[in-house]
Amino acid sequence: MLSVRRGQPLGSAIVDVVDEYTGHVEPGGPASRRTLDALTITKISVGPMDNNAYLLVCQNTREALLIDAANEPERLSDLIGHGDDRPTLRTIVTTHQHQDHWAALGAIAGAYGANTIAHESDAGPLPVPPDRYVTQGDTVPVGDCELEVIHLRGHTPGSVALLYRDPKGHAHLFTGDSLFPGGPGRTTKPENFTSLMNDLESRVFGKLPDDTWFYPGHGDDSTLGEERPKLGEWRTRGW
Repeated sequence: MLSVRRGQPLGSAIVDVVDEYTGHVEPGGPASRRTLDALTITKISVGPMDNNAYLLVCQNTREALLIDAANEPERLSDLIGHGDDRPTLRTIVTTHQHQDHWAALGAIAGAYGANTIAHESDAGPLPVPPDRYVTQGDTVPVGDCELEVIHLRGHTPGSVALLYRDPKGHAHLFTGDSLFPGGPGRTTKPENFTSLMNDLESRVFGKLPDDTWFYPGHGDDSTLGEERPKLGEWRTRGW
């Protein structure tokens, strides 16, 4: 793992950012930024497993939160920026314990002095102990904005999703590896699949409207309305 002194930004890499957000990014390609009234959401693909990382920045305070410091710390650092006008990275949330979602966590947390957050059930494998544990119903600030924590049990015991309710728009849900376009995240036992589907149906699809846009840990985005008709099919097929 890359070693850095705490508080020292990592070396620069070239990352272009486009403002026409579609939900699709390419490995090694430009990041894509969505601008909301109070928050910006920038998506980038990093690492050999095409992991998505999301940088959320409060428009008012310029405080930032990173969802999954997955890989390529230099690219993530360049995404945050190196000039005096860069946002202040306060928080890094790790959605779950799998290494492809935290390979750059130690480097980024050390470089920016950011607080780290995860669910306690998934904290053991992480390279740095979380500064804070979160679970169902907790909230996490991004400057003046707020994210709600949704605990989704099944892909891993401590997987979490993060929900931003845009006061002037639809909801935005960051699902890690618990929900993708076309199905739930991978599970290794039938009981884990059942647990994940139960949580998705009761805590996500049962409470959030169709226009909720969700951002997965790999690949393209989707909406709950696009996926909702497929829930029965997912149950039947068992994955």
